[in-house]
Amino acid sequence: MAAAIDISGTVRERAARELRDRILTGALPAGSRIDLDAITEEFATSRTPVREALLELSFEGLVKVAPRSGITVIGISPSDVLDSFTILGVLTGQAAAWAAERIEPDELATLRELAADVVARSGDDSIGEANWLFHQRIHRAAHSPRLLTQIKQAARVVPTNFLTVFPDHEKHSLDEHEELLDAFGAKDAERARAVAERHVLDAGRFLAEWLERR
Repeated sequence: MAAAIDISGTVRERAARELRDRILTGALPAGSRIDLDAITEEFATSRTPVREALLELSFEGLVKVAPRSGITVIGISPSDVLDSFTILGVLTGQAAAWAAERIEPDELATLRELAADVVARSGDDSIGEANWLFHQRIHRAAHSPRLLTQIKQAARVVPTNFLTVFPDHEKHSLDEHEELLDAFGAKDAERARAVAERHVLDAGRFLAEWLERR
């Protein structure tokens, strides 16, 4: 799956990302309550950045923050997952197409190194981080700041720990990485678009089916 999310960031950003991942993968199911004090302790921080993270998630429609009833998880439905991944697929497909046309030799070399690093981390918890870096570099190779901004917004629906939570999807994902690299090397924009869109849609269907079974 593809996304262009910065895996570092402030305490607020990291808290929002971790809680978002838990909601998107069903670890925090709809209707469950989030304990502000427990989350604050987990991230070893003050309440302020955690509150800000939860407000961010409320704007995304993932939680409901009420003054008296606390924080309740709204979650995301399988149909919403499919809709969101379809939108993201279109954006990442365009990014891949432009990358195929505009990528510089040194950028392609870096992508090959990043893809190899993803393979090297197979079965390790750090594979998710390597995967994000690989896709982030593809989106940057499109050389379109406006498109990159749109992808960053749309990609929030993809759990950053996707390959860690769903290791069965790993081989399929890595095979498509190789297809993308081949398309970039051949400057084949339409093939790159097709592979990138399929890459995202397959991940969306996988996640939707997972949520339906829970």
